[in-house]
Amino acid sequence: MAYWLMKSEPDELSINDLKKLGEARWDGVRNYQARNFLRAMAVGDQFFFYHSSCPEPGIAGIGKIIQAAYPDPTALDPESHYYDPKATPEKNAWSAIDVAHLETFSKVLKLDYLKQQTTLAEMPLVQKGSRLSVMPVTAEQWAAVLALR
Repeated sequence: MAYWLMKSEPDELSINDLKKLGEARWDGVRNYQARNFLRAMAVGDQFFFYHSSCPEPGIAGIGKIIQAAYPDPTALDPESHYYDPKATPEKNAWSAIDVAHLETFSKVLKLDYLKQQTTLAEMPLVQKGSRLSVMPVTAEQWAAVLALR
């Protein structure tokens, strides 16, 4: 099993939304490196659910991958914010996955707090200039974050 971190704006999909829904499609990733990470995910992999672009950015809980990558249907939908006019049903460069809720943390592990942890110094999330919405997490980083909750 691999570990990941995936960012979502809480007004689009929050950890509480995922908890209520039970499962959801994770779509709208429009960065090639992040998309490649989505494609590398396997059913059963777990991820930290990170709230981004909000007053309290941070890790809010844990989810798991329940469906491996498939063509992102939002790329084909002209009404979608994630529409890609270059995408066709035959040639869609973008991927989506399905995820399920595993755990909501009692408190969000705020980014500033995570940056203070020496055990997380190598985690891409806390490094300057890291903007990816999907990134791998090592087993050691996973354990270090779990110890903080």
